[in-house]
Amino acid sequence: MKLAALGEDRLLAQLLPNLPSNGSVVLGAGDDCAVVEAPGKSKLQLLKTDCVVEGIHFTAKSPPAFVGWKAMARPMSDFAAMSGVPQFALVTMIVPAHKTLDWVKQVYRGLEKAARVFDVTIVGGETSNIKGPAVISVSVTGFVEKHRWVGQSGGKAKDELFVTGRLGGSLRGRHLKFTPRIEESRWLTKHFSIHAMMDLSDGLGADLPRLARASHVGFEVDEVALPLNRGCTTEQAISDGEDYELLFAISPANARALPTRWRKQFSKVPLTRIGRLIPKSKIQNLKWRGYAHFQ
Repeated sequence: MKLAALGEDRLLAQLLPNLPSNGSVVLGAGDDCAVVEAPGKSKLQLLKTDCVVEGIHFTAKSPPAFVGWKAMARPMSDFAAMSGVPQFALVTMIVPAHKTLDWVKQVYRGLEKAARVFDVTIVGGETSNIKGPAVISVSVTGFVEKHRWVGQSGGKAKDELFVTGRLGGSLRGRHLKFTPRIEESRWLTKHFSIHAMMDLSDGLGADLPRLARASHVGFEVDEVALPLNRGCTTEQAISDGEDYELLFAISPANARALPTRWRKQFSKVPLTRIGRLIPKSKIQNLKWRGYAHFQ
């Protein structure tokens, strides 16, 4: 079977269950970050690697500094999804020989700018030639307190679903300029019990079903309530992908106080209730689709 017929989720289902593990692994492959034991009793270590590929995540005409920003910001968005604090990064540059020195330097300026904003230190990496498109891979390590880490699998029926920011239309340029919601995520887990959370990298239509599957629940969404970027349709908000906003589930009791407290803390970042989790046996909206690699 070719990957085009399989798709990313089914491919990972073939690969991940057989990976070796040991007693230090708290949460292995399949969530936004891997979670492993760390020295000391109060924290866990987070590990994440991500990449951007020319022709998939950016074009030959994309400003290289923005490409670098995106390459660093993507794994940091996964840290936000688990309420983690990123600390160190490794950067692998795989670029064809025809790329110019200035292009590579501009990419590094974007990488360094994102790293400075989030207090991350680039400590090494690798460079390699390639005959195909350019690829920039970034691996990040950091930590999260044991009582604050959040995965995708803790959602419960009747939980309220919220998203930060606005959705849709990322290809108009926002996919190169987004800000990972680390500050917002850290605030959420400091003041509320968040049951499940992830970042919207492949679109609400792909990522919400993943969260529901991981939590063994269903979901229902008020599509009219979806917060749209200017000029976007509901379908684009569901399917475009690369929004890099937070999607999270919280109990109805906690949800009542959340919007007011959020507005006081983040007046420029919208927070919208979009639906709720329901028992798995209920009918789900199966028409939803987001971005799917290989398809």
